Amino acid sequence: MSAVKDAARKEVDRHASQLIALSEQLHADPETAWEEHRAAAAVPELLDRAGFDVTSKYLGLDTAFHASFGSGPRRIALCAEYDALPGLGHACGHNLIAASSVGAALGLAAVADDLGLTVEVYGTPAEEGGGGKIELLDRGAFAGVDLAMMAHPAPVDVAEAQPFAVSHSKVAYTGKSAHAAAYPEAGVNAADAFTVAQVAIGLLRQQLPSSARVHGVVTHAGDAPNAIPERASGRWYVRAETLAELAELEPRVMRAFEAGALATGCELEIEPESKPYAEFRADETALAHYRANALDLGREFAPPGQAARMNRASTDMGNVSQVVPAIHPYIGIGSLPATNHQHEFAAYCVGGTAERALLDAAVALAWTGVDRAGPSEDSGPSEEATT
Repeated sequence: MSAVKDAARKEVDRHASQLIALSEQLHADPETAWEEHRAAAAVPELLDRAGFDVTSKYLGLDTAFHASFGSGPRRIALCAEYDALPGLGHACGHNLIAASSVGAALGLAAVADDLGLTVEVYGTPAEEGGGGKIELLDRGAFAGVDLAMMAHPAPVDVAEAQPFAVSHSKVAYTGKSAHAAAYPEAGVNAADAFTVAQVAIGLLRQQLPSSARVHGVVTHAGDAPNAIPERASGRWYVRAETLAELAELEPRVMRAFEAGALATGCELEIEPESKPYAEFRADETALAHYRANALDLGREFAPPGQAARMNRASTDMGNVSQVVPAIHPYIGIGSLPATNHQHEFAAYCVGGTAERALLDAAVALAWTGVDRAGPSEDSGPSEEATT
């Protein structure tokens, strides 16, 4: 398979400058979840020029797309994320995810006929809390895919994703405004309801499993110091090891928000931002191929102490992994001490180390697709992969 892998790598190298330019374009023009209109148009342009069949507004989602090349029986899918974080831009490196997935698809397309492949790219919006992949799954995406892949930027290289399951909720309290000095007794303070809830959550953490995470932000809590806030709103995440554990944990957290409403007399509204993100189920055979391919490219995986950090971050790719074989490795951009969701990390997502990570991820993913389609996979998954 070495000649096939060489051909795939040469195709990635041939498009290197265009892939880097795409990453830089996305980085300079960040768009948040469900608003990625320019990104959803820019990301598939290279694929379209390379002969992929591109469908915009895929399955009715305005900022999703699907691109396909070849007609072979084995279907390899690359997932492209391109949403940014509010206030932080591409501080999670989704610009690199999109460009590396496009690069891997181009590499595989060059050898698709040799391997009997259909190469697919799914443009998946709203990973940052909106659950774009879940929406796509619910509408029939990924059905029949043999392997779905993407590589996520991180400070260091980690092969295996072990993310938490997570729920995302919008929380809002409605009270009654009044003059805070003249008529305080006439008001019902919505901001105070959040204070009560956050104290209750802080105390609840003492009795939660060590792996659980509960965190959020108050996005609005009044407009004037002399007016009792009649409306307060926020966004809250609850994380657990599995969806089953999350289902047990989340009601306990919701009762803390109910306590805020009870104590203050406010009305409470809780609205899910998306369906919960699932834990990840890695395809062990594909993961072993990715590790070997990354090492062949000169990548170095972090020791366990460093590895068990960013790979715990939740992702809607976990839901994809529950339906089809999938991997979600992390590609290091050499950013330490800067880490994901920091302005400093965003700065590392362009430039020298980011460019190398982009191209290495594209090649490693393409090579993993080659391995998946190669003769060694014809007999089915290994014993390790089925245990």
